[in-house]
Amino acid sequence: MRRILLLAFLSTTACVSAPAPPPPAVAAAEPAPSPAPTLVVQGLRYPPARRVDLTEDHFGTSVADPYRWLENDVRNDPEVRTWVTAENEVTDEFLATLPLRPAFKQRMTQLYDYERYALPVKKEGLYFYTHNTGLQNQSVLFVRSGLNGEPRQLIDPNTWSADGATALAEWTPSEDGKLLAYSIQDGGTDWRTVKVMDTATGKILADELKWLKYAGGVSWAKDGKGFYYSRYPEPAAGATFQDATLNQRVYFHRLGTAQAADKVVYATPDNPKLSHGAFVTEDGRWLVVTTSEAGDENDVHVVDLKRPGSPPIAMFTGLKNQWNYIGNEGSRFFFSTDQDAPLKRVVAADAIRRIAPVTVIPEAKSALDDVDLVGGKLIAAYLVDAKSEVRTFDLTGKQLSTIALPGIGTVAGFGGKDKDPETFFSFASYNRPTTIYRYDASTGRASEWAVPKLTFDPDSISVEQRFYPSKDGTRVPMFIVRKKGSTGPAPTMLYGYGGFNIALTPGFSPMTIAWIEQGGTYVVANLRGGSEYGNAWHDAGRLQNKQNVFDDFIAAGEYLKAEGIAAPKGLSAIGRSNGGLLVGAVTNQRPDLFDAVAPGVGVMDMLRFDKFTAGRYWVDDYGHPDKEQDFRTQLSYSPYHNIKGGKDYPPLIAVTADTDDRVVPGHSFKYIARLQAEPDTGTAPHLIRIDVRSGHGSGKPVTKIIEEYSDVYAFLGHFTGMEGAK
Repeated sequence: MRRILLLAFLSTTACVSAPAPPPPAVAAAEPAPSPAPTLVVQGLRYPPARRVDLTEDHFGTSVADPYRWLENDVRNDPEVRTWVTAENEVTDEFLATLPLRPAFKQRMTQLYDYERYALPVKKEGLYFYTHNTGLQNQSVLFVRSGLNGEPRQLIDPNTWSADGATALAEWTPSEDGKLLAYSIQDGGTDWRTVKVMDTATGKILADELKWLKYAGGVSWAKDGKGFYYSRYPEPAAGATFQDATLNQRVYFHRLGTAQAADKVVYATPDNPKLSHGAFVTEDGRWLVVTTSEAGDENDVHVVDLKRPGSPPIAMFTGLKNQWNYIGNEGSRFFFSTDQDAPLKRVVAADAIRRIAPVTVIPEAKSALDDVDLVGGKLIAAYLVDAKSEVRTFDLTGKQLSTIALPGIGTVAGFGGKDKDPETFFSFASYNRPTTIYRYDASTGRASEWAVPKLTFDPDSISVEQRFYPSKDGTRVPMFIVRKKGSTGPAPTMLYGYGGFNIALTPGFSPMTIAWIEQGGTYVVANLRGGSEYGNAWHDAGRLQNKQNVFDDFIAAGEYLKAEGIAAPKGLSAIGRSNGGLLVGAVTNQRPDLFDAVAPGVGVMDMLRFDKFTAGRYWVDDYGHPDKEQDFRTQLSYSPYHNIKGGKDYPPLIAVTADTDDRVVPGHSFKYIARLQAEPDTGTAPHLIRIDVRSGHGSGKPVTKIIEEYSDVYAFLGHFTGMEGAK
């Protein structure tokens, strides 16, 4: 469940844990506060942040943490709340002076105003899907009887809150489509509340489930009398948005009963750090339980649902490899795995006959990204230099065809029944919003199902892929997106992530188009740490190799300036989550290279990240702060700890949100307080934008998205010489 770090840029899946290290020895048992001076920079009067004389000993190294009190939950701590309010006032006052801000907001609003559909889910002739007319804060759930039937609205989450910040998250129809389990996400939190609807009448049943988290979906029993789900214990009072989540269990909920009566189906009380997901196979016979800890490696157990009370059958244990369930034929299961295949292969294994997995689709030269079993065929999506390619195979592994795609882009979807040839997939690119296609696996034909009406000319946007050398000579890909025919230097925004085995593949954002229309260039660097080239690429950017990620990003910036793509004083850096960490680290290391930076919802304190909410899952990429080798690596790049005076930091706007319980806002609070207080860091503004009733990114209403990005892009554009559309 490593991917639980992302979200803001991508959707998610997965995550797990690592033991919380014991607190280090504290040198000052009762920290003494230092005076908090009022700081004035370029007319900006930064709010004073109380400085505490607190140091801790880590393996003989004394480490100061003067702003630890800013880790406190803003909802419960008046001092933190006062500081947040004051910081936002300073930031708002500065943003109001930026000439590009109104233009960005107006154009982003226009660009966002296009019709959007999500992939449909088919159940007994009923097609469920979400739709957005354009500027609706949240997409609306509809159902059709038949592929071309009249749409009927089921759920409009825009009626749930005045500010649009209560979202419809995961939703799952029962096998016959008569019932719908759906989860509610309020204010951007990762917590979910699940309810059930009668799809014929729209009546909401009495069932209500709480304390689901991280894509809180369910898996229905085939008879529709209940469903399986995973949840955590109710958190302690006051700890809902900060404490690490432990003891996740799999339950079965029978409709019409209270959640307290739900039966535990699978649990590991001896190891509370393990997390579990469960789903029913298409034939209804098996419950597949996947277990993970602090990485993509997972165990698999299956429960024979035709033998009530029978113990789970262990298929793969030891948390040694990735095992991603694809489908099954009786007791024969198909998985994609990295066992003996760093780029992944497809294998078959039998839950009853205990024999070694048999290769069905061998490892290829490109990374296997996803596999689905639809209509008796295996549909496999590969990453070829960070671009999608889709191939089909029969169940013996014989390749049948390649599915034609419109160009450089990203494919998602292909869900459906094992025997039903009908499935749907989406395609998107930097200059192409998501288009939904219907695919018939029996004929191999694809046809358009939902095509967006655009508010810009996609042919006016160029998408180019290049490769550049990193510091150690590694060849790294990047995508360059700009106006077609543009060759000269331009204000350039460089985006990166580099971690958690997540690939940055082409995707559409109205914000990118707005940046380009204002005369900018947008660049995505496919840094090490992702999955673009399989396990080796990921391993080269994690743990003791994390500096490679920063070197790759710095090399990308140097390349863009050397090649005349970025203007000499026109390079900005932006990243979110793990990408926020990236921007914070490279700003410390090369403040001279970047002319403006925007770290968003970033992991900024590398010595305490594992103490809050999802942080304990990230030790597989970052390491354990309580292990000396990992600590020394983390301290070498931790954004909060490596702010140093004596050098000019570029203009900076950090972004976070009060309800972010993925990367808690204390990371960004401490980081900006230290940067603002550190003497001799230059005269450029160093600001923080703190949203309210927002989280890490998921569920954010359209109005808040436009407001945030018009602010951030106006800031970056202002300091990179952007003159605006002509």
